[in-house]
Amino acid sequence: MNESGLRRALLVIAVLGLAVGIGVWQTGLGPVGADTIWAVATLPVVAALAISILRDFWIGRFGVDAIALVSMSAALLLGQPLAAVVVAIMYAGGTVLEDFARGRAERNLKALTDRSPRVAHRKSTHGTEIIPIGEVVVGDALLVRAGELLPVDGILLDTSASLDESAVSGEPLPVLRSAGETLRSGTVNAGETFSMRASALAEQSTYAAIVRMVAAAQTVKAPFIRMADRFALFLLPATLLVSGIAWFISGDPIRALAVLVVATPCPLILAAPVAFIGGVSRAARGGILMKGSTALEALAQVRTAIFDKTGTLTIGGAELIEIESAPGRGTDHLLRLLASLEQASHHVLADSIIRAAHGRHLVLSHPHDVREHRGAGLKGRVENMSIAAGSRAFALADKPLPNWAKNGEDRYRDAPVLRVFVTLGKHLAGVFTFGDALRADAHDALANLRSAGITRMVMLTGDDGATAKRISSMLDLDVIVADAIPADKVATVEAEKATAPTMMVGDGINDAPALAAATVGIAMGARGATASSEAADVIILADRLKPVAEAVRIAQRTRAIALQSIVVGLALSAVAMVAATMGQITPVAGALLQEGIDVAVILNALRTLGDGRLGRA
Repeated sequence: MNESGLRRALLVIAVLGLAVGIGVWQTGLGPVGADTIWAVATLPVVAALAISILRDFWIGRFGVDAIALVSMSAALLLGQPLAAVVVAIMYAGGTVLEDFARGRAERNLKALTDRSPRVAHRKSTHGTEIIPIGEVVVGDALLVRAGELLPVDGILLDTSASLDESAVSGEPLPVLRSAGETLRSGTVNAGETFSMRASALAEQSTYAAIVRMVAAAQTVKAPFIRMADRFALFLLPATLLVSGIAWFISGDPIRALAVLVVATPCPLILAAPVAFIGGVSRAARGGILMKGSTALEALAQVRTAIFDKTGTLTIGGAELIEIESAPGRGTDHLLRLLASLEQASHHVLADSIIRAAHGRHLVLSHPHDVREHRGAGLKGRVENMSIAAGSRAFALADKPLPNWAKNGEDRYRDAPVLRVFVTLGKHLAGVFTFGDALRADAHDALANLRSAGITRMVMLTGDDGATAKRISSMLDLDVIVADAIPADKVATVEAEKATAPTMMVGDGINDAPALAAATVGIAMGARGATASSEAADVIILADRLKPVAEAVRIAQRTRAIALQSIVVGLALSAVAMVAATMGQITPVAGALLQEGIDVAVILNALRTLGDGRLGRA
């Protein structure tokens, strides 16, 4: 029988003992008296608790469960078996309730591990074979059927694929991925069958990392919880002292027993673990992975936020910023023609151009006679039109810019952007500008962090001052640090951390040292930056910035609920102890009262599973 089953069995024995004893007491029938039945029903709980306390003491751990042992033993010795069995029910019931609460809090985390991919469909010269995912090697061509989990991380080989990434990133709607894009294990094929090439082993893939972090999240104790454990060392002697005073004042050992009973067990050891597990679980449901309750508690106390620029505050790639078109030319028409041509290119901009066209739901045509000139551009035919795209020199040679294009050239002259000039036939038809654009949700994310109590915002970047100033001018930032190498980033984090708890948010390999140096490191993990994810305490699985503010809010709410549960629970227990000292509460009534306090505390701690907003959970 496992530990959880033993706890349930002890509760059943105690409840049956109480019920049978009451029946004998009421009727006067039976071979033994009610007191004997109640005492016998209490003894298994006493024995199990004594063994548990000795086992914990052997490994250097001591908790307030000892108060329950003292109160049950004292009740039996003082001839109060009814009080003893009620305490036994209270203690056993509390442990079963705690198991239930933990189970509910861990349900979202367990759901992640239960749905781990098990097999893969590997292509070979003999067809498709089903293999365990442990046999997948990098470079294998895999087939993913409709509704199946992606077994490992990989690269999409087909033109497009629709993926349900909700279990990994928290995004509720399917996401359309294009050829060459990175795919993550654990996501679900929400469209037609497609092919992918494995880029990582199963144990190194995204979903395996999630499972490892989930396991760690359930075992690591937060400082807040460890503090509660240490406080338990003072609670037992304090309880014994108060019960001794009650006995001394009244001369009645039963009054001392009542004090012991109302102090058993204690919200101190129930509320904090349940609340923090609930908070970690709530975060995981939103695509936020916290490496244990330690990270969650630290995040709740952060007051300074430091952001890497590229890939964190900005998109981090060459994204389409603007299309300038010649008079009479439509921008969508130009984009469709250019994206059609770029299907035959291996240039770094090709994916961005094709993705922009797909984003506008444009239907691409097949290019013909394409010739690529390395470092300059490419030419070809699309829908019987001659089209060229590339640098100004490649597209125009020595021809001057037409008047409609001069304004854009002046505007972007010193900006860190890439300009693609597109000609149809012999005439310039459009100019496409690409650059590192600000994330769409950056404004809202920073505003939400301000409202959550983050008082200082810092941007770190390796870019030059002009580029940093261009991005920072659009955001509510307090400090900008430009031209920063990894060592500069670490120094900045250390300096900020010396004045206030600090979180560092980044996404690249060069951010890993700064993430590790911060009070809390938060990695934007959607793009699979392994080094930064390993160094971070919190990982945002969605490719968005707003979940950072959500993570802070969840952490703050979780810590507040844990503290509230402990303070209110201890205060109620203290009031009950005073009442018992004054003879206002009997041992049996005290046991029932304390059980009510424990139930209320655990139910309050479970509120961390919700998001604290009316109408939402």
